[in-house]
Amino acid sequence: MTETGEDIRVRAAPEDSHEDIYADNGSIRSDFLTLVGAAIADRDLLFLRQHVARLHESELGDLIEAIQPDQRIALVRLLGDDFDMTALTEVDEAIRLQIVQHLPNAQIAAALGDLDSDDAVYILEDLDHDDREDILSQLSFTERVRLRRALDYPESSAGRRMQTEFVAVPPFWTVGQTIDYMRDEEDLPESFTQIFVIDPTFKLLGTIDLDRILRTKRQVKVETIMRETSHPIPAEMDQEEAAQLFEQYDLLSAAVVDENDRLVGVLTIDDVVDVIQEEAEEDLMRLGGVGDEELSDSIRETSRSRIPWLLVNLLTAFLAASVISLFEATIEEIVALAILMPIVAGMGGNAGSQTMTVSVRALATRDLDIHNAWRVVRREAGVGLLNGVVLGILIGVIAGIWFQDINIGGIIATAMLINMFAAAVAGILIPLLLVKVGADPAVSSAVFVTTVTDITGFFAFLGLAAWWFNVY
Repeated sequence: MTETGEDIRVRAAPEDSHEDIYADNGSIRSDFLTLVGAAIADRDLLFLRQHVARLHESELGDLIEAIQPDQRIALVRLLGDDFDMTALTEVDEAIRLQIVQHLPNAQIAAALGDLDSDDAVYILEDLDHDDREDILSQLSFTERVRLRRALDYPESSAGRRMQTEFVAVPPFWTVGQTIDYMRDEEDLPESFTQIFVIDPTFKLLGTIDLDRILRTKRQVKVETIMRETSHPIPAEMDQEEAAQLFEQYDLLSAAVVDENDRLVGVLTIDDVVDVIQEEAEEDLMRLGGVGDEELSDSIRETSRSRIPWLLVNLLTAFLAASVISLFEATIEEIVALAILMPIVAGMGGNAGSQTMTVSVRALATRDLDIHNAWRVVRREAGVGLLNGVVLGILIGVIAGIWFQDINIGGIIATAMLINMFAAAVAGILIPLLLVKVGADPAVSSAVFVTTVTDITGFFAFLGLAAWWFNVY
């Protein structure tokens, strides 16, 4: 590249700020992507260091996801030590593995040594055993022990999410000693809001907020101003439960303790925000029957994650079709039934999905439990009846006018009422029953609720029609 071309490129590039690299719709600007792509192709290190390496980790993560797969590897290799490995915690798992697998373990180990332990664990946990052990062996003894301890905890637990760097002092220290320690000690977290008080066995005694330290005279002992830690988080606790504690008690950080109440780490609000987002996304994806699918997955991986529940849906569809076949003769005589019955089943399915979505989310956030379940069931049943009356009258009038037959209008109105009620009850009871038997309601509810509304809708509509026209 000529010097003139380089100057133009650098002048045309945006500064490393959110407003400049993002378009109005929140995506990376296309002109910036073009410049980055050209810089990668031309190995323009000056541009990449000035306008890519200085991006915030989340912005760099968005950029990595936006560029082409071959450009991702080239970008990381070109930046070398200037690449912020923390950005890999901001991308899809498939992209992260793609990049890490193309990097030498020595480079990964060197980068992990500069990361917070929670970010390092996030990158290490997806690697195969041999690569993980090789990388850990290249770290310092202290760092290796910290990371191994975190990796030993179950996936999706607080222990996996915790940061093992924290500030802990004995109770007999004074405020002055604590302040001097924080000023002189180099091996401290980059940011923290609490100081933990521990005994010689590392058992957690209490905490002190930084603002309390700054407002207290130097000669005062720590034990006199500490407060008991009322909400320590067991390392084995599920990350979603830990996030609910943060939400309930408005925490900024919380101590993580082992089975012996010894301090092993700290969980911070930035990690909890990620947990909340991940859990909400996971519930939404499972409700749609798509599992742990990510946008970066291949066609084969995406198909493999979706097809199991589609097969289950296919089986339930045949079950609903078998109900229709029972009334084949009635449908042949009255064509209007074939035209109208998808309306009954479809409206019931939509109503059931509404109730199910609210129920599954309430179960996930623990707003719905055994104490208020019956009240919520009664409320949803009432909603189903009311909606059934309103929609039944509406569709009944329309159908009666459409086919010039008041009987058809009355039949579909009654069937709509029955199915809307069944949909509301199924939408709340099925998730509750699945939780009772230990199944995940987010995964299974949709299939069962749809089956109930289809069968109930078809049977109610066609059964009423067969009975009514046979009698009259």
